[in-house]
Amino acid sequence: MSWHIYVLSAIFITAGIFHFIKPKAFMRIMPLYIPYHRTLVYLSGLAEVASGIGVLFIATRVISLWTIVIMLILFFPVHIHMLVHKKASLNLPKSILVFRLVLQFGLIYWAYQYI
Repeated sequence: MSWHIYVLSAIFITAGIFHFIKPKAFMRIMPLYIPYHRTLVYLSGLAEVASGIGVLFIATRVISLWTIVIMLILFFPVHIHMLVHKKASLNLPKSILVFRLVLQFGLIYWAYQYI
């Protein structure tokens, strides 16, 4: 197994854990039209941790990678919302917010190449 898959795993496990450590920050970046902020923050955190672990095992790798790809696509509205609304930006510079949006495409490609 390539070391890249371990890095991908670590990224998603770490990101998922932060959903439980700092849930209010994740709720703040969600667009208002998305309901159940707290529940979705915890569910997405759990999905990120489970997918991050899942990519490490042959039996669960493909479903975990597809879950990561789908989550990254579903997260686009959040990243756009952060870019457009100052209150949701977490006071990050616009350049970082644009970079995060572009990074989504790279992460999707990265996960997809292992499917």
